Amino acid sequence: MSFERFIAARLVRSKRQIRFINIIMLVSVIGITVGVAALIIVLSVFNGFNSVVTRVLVGFDPHLRIEAASGPSLAATDEVLDVVRRDPHVAAAAPYIAGKALMVANRMHRVVMVKGVVDSTIDGVSGVKQRTVLGAFAFEDAPGASGVVLGQTLADRMGTMVDAQLAILSPVGVDAMMVQLSDPIIRSCTVRGIYDSNNKDYDAHYAFVSLETAREIFQMSGTVSGIDVRLHTIRVSDETRDDLQAALGSAYRVSTWFDLHKDLYSVMQIERWTAYIILCLIVGVASFNVLGSLTMGVIEKRRDIGVLKALGATRSSILRIFMVEGLLVGTLGTALGSILGLFVCYLQIRFGLFPLDPTVYIIPAIPVEVRWTDFIAVAGASMLLSFLASLYPARRAASLTPVQAIRWE
Repeated sequence: MSFERFIAARLVRSKRQIRFINIIMLVSVIGITVGVAALIIVLSVFNGFNSVVTRVLVGFDPHLRIEAASGPSLAATDEVLDVVRRDPHVAAAAPYIAGKALMVANRMHRVVMVKGVVDSTIDGVSGVKQRTVLGAFAFEDAPGASGVVLGQTLADRMGTMVDAQLAILSPVGVDAMMVQLSDPIIRSCTVRGIYDSNNKDYDAHYAFVSLETAREIFQMSGTVSGIDVRLHTIRVSDETRDDLQAALGSAYRVSTWFDLHKDLYSVMQIERWTAYIILCLIVGVASFNVLGSLTMGVIEKRRDIGVLKALGATRSSILRIFMVEGLLVGTLGTALGSILGLFVCYLQIRFGLFPLDPTVYIIPAIPVEVRWTDFIAVAGASMLLSFLASLYPARRAASLTPVQAIRWE
């Protein structure tokens, strides 16, 4: 151990300092501890909610979606599927047709998003089939009556159950119907199943029909709206998107699950950074206490500094002594705060100290997910603020001259 570290450690542990300085130093450590713990806890909660949202969204939506770069429909479906399925990261791919339509049942009507899929392959690209709670996710189309699968919220609002009848009115040809008095495109459907995706927006606005029924409703013969792609792991979404985009060319647009909900994740990211910056102010206030205590320590240890310089201590040595002292205080507060934050996160994960109403939320307690990158970011910010706080008093101590420091001693 260098003599600068030895002296700095003795200054931190010294019991001969003025009592008020000791109190300020203790307050500094407590402030840094609370700030670091709060940062770790809040960032872990943000991580938990982010994972919950991602799990719900990705359970319904695909990892990748391929659409035409211009226009509402995508042609050459077989060729695109061949290119997609050759990628080693792709687990499954399936075409779909989607559009808005008017659903009518029990004298009630509602505009919904009708999505045409293949019921035998939907489980490869989406988890909605596993979320079926009533009936089955099987359309079993019959002449004059197609099958439809509704979200639980939509079924409640329409007052329908399994085996109930409803009608879907297509928006295609509405203008011609109004002008030429032609018949609208109406498809009678039988409710085959009801799903619960744990997302009220999906459950209230999405209805699934077979791909053939969707072609009739939206008059899309030979084309589809796009292709849903599921990967073996979501971690390679960006990499696979770039590979497929290069293979398919500019005529197609490849989007990841993040791109499909970019606005939502952007808001969540802004909230996360805002909380990080605001809570860093707690550590900043504690750092001001470090600055004050070290400045008072320099005033009290004026004679000792003069003696050290008279014995041959250099300016840089005195500078390092007080900077090391500030960093020791920051290190102590950061270590205690990290331990406290990790302990609170463990209690929440293990025992659910802060529960949520299960009738309102889809999770029983506030979610927490600890990431070691957060510990690095928080510790780095804490140590940086401690370093900056110790810089001024250290430079002031280094600027003292031995004669002025011990003249009246």
